[in-house]
Amino acid sequence: GRPVALKRLQAELDEMTHLTEQDRSVAKWIRRTSSWDGRTEYVIESSGALLSLAGHPGIVSNLDTSEPVELVKSEPRLVCSGKHSGEIHLALEPVTDYETRGARLVPDGPGRYHVVDVQDKHVRLCKALGGISTKFPAVSKDRVARALGILASEVTIEADDGTVASGGLEVENIPADPTPVIRLWPHGGGLQVRIMVRPVPASELTLPPGSGRAIVLLSQPGRQLRAKRNLREERERAEAVLATCPAWGGGDADSPDQWAFVLHEPADCLEFLLELRAQPDGAVRVEWPEGESYKIRAIADASKFELSLGGSTEWLTASGTLRLDGELVLTMRQLLDLTEAAGGTPGFVRLEDGQFLALTRAFRRQLDDLRAFSQPGKGEELRIHPLAVEALDAFVQATKAKPGAAWKKQLEKLREAPNLGLAEPPSTLQAELRPYQLEGFRWLHRFSQWGFGVCLADDMGLGKTVQALALLLERAKDGPALVVAPTSVAANWLEETRRFAPTLRPILFGRGAEDRQSVLASAGPFDLVIASYGLLHSEAEAFAAVPWHTAILDEAQAIKNRTTKRSQAAMNLQASFRLITTGTPVENRLGELHTLFNFINPGLLGSWEHFRSHFADPIERHNDAEARDRLRRLIRPFILRRLKSAVLRDLPPRTEIPLHVELSPEEAAFYEALRQRALENVAKAAEDSAQPGQATIRILAELTRLRRACCHPKLIDPGTDLPGSKLRVFAETLEEILAGRHKVLVFSQFVDHLAIVREHLEAENIRYQYLDGSTPPAKRQEAVRDFQAGLGDVFLISLKAGGFGLNLTAADYVIHLDPWWNPAAEDQASDRAHRIGQQRPVTIYRLIASGTVEDKIVDLHHRKRELADSLLDGTDAAGRMTPDEMLELLRG
Repeated sequence: GRPVALKRLQAELDEMTHLTEQDRSVAKWIRRTSSWDGRTEYVIESSGALLSLAGHPGIVSNLDTSEPVELVKSEPRLVCSGKHSGEIHLALEPVTDYETRGARLVPDGPGRYHVVDVQDKHVRLCKALGGISTKFPAVSKDRVARALGILASEVTIEADDGTVASGGLEVENIPADPTPVIRLWPHGGGLQVRIMVRPVPASELTLPPGSGRAIVLLSQPGRQLRAKRNLREERERAEAVLATCPAWGGGDADSPDQWAFVLHEPADCLEFLLELRAQPDGAVRVEWPEGESYKIRAIADASKFELSLGGSTEWLTASGTLRLDGELVLTMRQLLDLTEAAGGTPGFVRLEDGQFLALTRAFRRQLDDLRAFSQPGKGEELRIHPLAVEALDAFVQATKAKPGAAWKKQLEKLREAPNLGLAEPPSTLQAELRPYQLEGFRWLHRFSQWGFGVCLADDMGLGKTVQALALLLERAKDGPALVVAPTSVAANWLEETRRFAPTLRPILFGRGAEDRQSVLASAGPFDLVIASYGLLHSEAEAFAAVPWHTAILDEAQAIKNRTTKRSQAAMNLQASFRLITTGTPVENRLGELHTLFNFINPGLLGSWEHFRSHFADPIERHNDAEARDRLRRLIRPFILRRLKSAVLRDLPPRTEIPLHVELSPEEAAFYEALRQRALENVAKAAEDSAQPGQATIRILAELTRLRRACCHPKLIDPGTDLPGSKLRVFAETLEEILAGRHKVLVFSQFVDHLAIVREHLEAENIRYQYLDGSTPPAKRQEAVRDFQAGLGDVFLISLKAGGFGLNLTAADYVIHLDPWWNPAAEDQASDRAHRIGQQRPVTIYRLIASGTVEDKIVDLHHRKRELADSLLDGTDAAGRMTPDEMLELLRG
């Protein structure tokens, strides 16, 4: 700063009323000087100023970082050692200069210094010893002890246990205190922590736990004290306390900083203080030399929460208050808002007075549950979906709850569930249900009695259709039923209804010239209307006008995109009971799950924005294990999922074999040129378009070109003469399969790729059946029957058209010519062969072009499977593919 006369500076300091006496004491030592370049500076030049600075809270080592420095006032100690050396060694510590009196600064770990006050008596003692240290023979032990008895009134003494006996000393023996002392002072936005022991209570002598000498002799007014330390106990007790703090380095005995560390984050500071508070009485002492910067006022748990529960059959309500220490009262909404705003201090609520309210981990999770399972209501109330009661029941039981009639009624429904009678399938069902199918029927029947919608998510091939037909028969007398299915599956529903449920009247909607409006208007008991998703969309108003007794969406992933008209048409259906069947309730993203649940139980998962902020984003973007577990608990009662491996012990084994295809040098060069061009096109699209979505569409288009190039160069350049490496490997594999008298299903997502394979089969006179999305339903059924009857050894199927609704157990081999984005769709396709009725082991080959985008797609398969498993089976991983990840697929 600018030069200022020293008197003026002193006058300005005197006018600062906020200065403490210690500040004024320090200011007296400020001196004016000039630097080598002529600038005026102010320095503290006297060593006597160190004593004034000791204990001052405003000392920092660097003005930019404001890292605090602690100066601790100390006195010299006389250390007596030599227990094992045969000699008695006396030494003055911790400074090395005792020739003149004055303050000395001695480092004591990071950010801490001892200001050692060397007085005349210490100078005289140094001269008497002939220096800062001296040695005596062991035979002088008694004389040394008497001398120490005299010196104990002048200087603190530390000694090895047994080196100096107490016999020659008139001292009071006291037990040394091994209690850990935690000293805390501010460090930026966090805390600096140091642990020590104070062997003699009420003294200023502090030592590192477990370090130094076992005997301490010191003088206090009117008496001399001798304390014997238990070094091992000191260390163990200090380590036990610090073990609760993850920031502690572990107490390396060789490190001078073993008992000091810094907590940088406020959350870590508060957690550590909470752990210290939880220590048994007398286990630790906490000191704040500069005043308490973090203070936890109280600890809250659910037992201190007064909860009022009410509402109606449509929406339940909850409100409540948290009462602590007789004065602090927070409403439920206040508490939820404060915990949401906690930011970097999860589990702690900052109160108006700057203090903190600590929440137990269980209470914090319960509040997170409450926030995720509820929506804002009137005033202080929260609205809660009736079906979320079970997920919140543990929290309610832990509070001081006052449930109203609606809440009690809902709880009774849930608790009565295990006591409901075990319904038997209708006698008109022409099928013998397997044990797991009978369990499935009873589960469906129970929820239909309540009127709650559910998802039957059994593996493909476990007979979801026959379980649903059993339920439809049970409910048929009370009103009409609707089944919506993909076009390719609708005919299968018609056949299986006639076969297993002959008393139902199945109507394949849209077939023939009948008046569609009259079909729907006249639907009544025992009528089962079977419609495609396309017709549901085109006749949305007519379907929505019918009060269906039961509505079933088969392969319900067809409505997963909530923005499509078919999805909106499904949401508008009226039904007393809603059921979806799908082997893949979660295919790629959690938004699909939200849409499906919005059909079966509207409102349970909240609005899309609520679901995205509390579940989808935390799980998919941040892999939040607590959010994933919370969602799983909420949806688990309404999903029934069994795996073939668990319920079909007699199903033959299934073997999956990846076949890595090495591209020829020419084909590899062709692919690499396409990839480089793709990167250029994407970069140009990003420059030309201000909308990120347009660049993403371009990336997907370029990825599709690369995937097609992996299948065969002709899919990119029809005029090329390059042979396809994948076609060569396929031909070799197929020849070996057919030589063993096996039948095989061949899937590809590209119809023109199937055309190339088709040409090869015809050239080799190999009999085959063929099916893609353009195949009419009648031709589709005919092709299936012919293949099952032995007319053809190969069945070529496009992946989208043949992923469900087919029973092709005549084949015991499956070949996937190219990996699709969605591994669940591939699994569904493979299950056309590996299902009930299959007697032989099934082998599944996947052809993967090495060193290409196909390798990376297979890696993505693992993450997508984990997304579904994490919710349905309770595993610990989930993920989604971002635009950056898609772009990474293009890079080498």
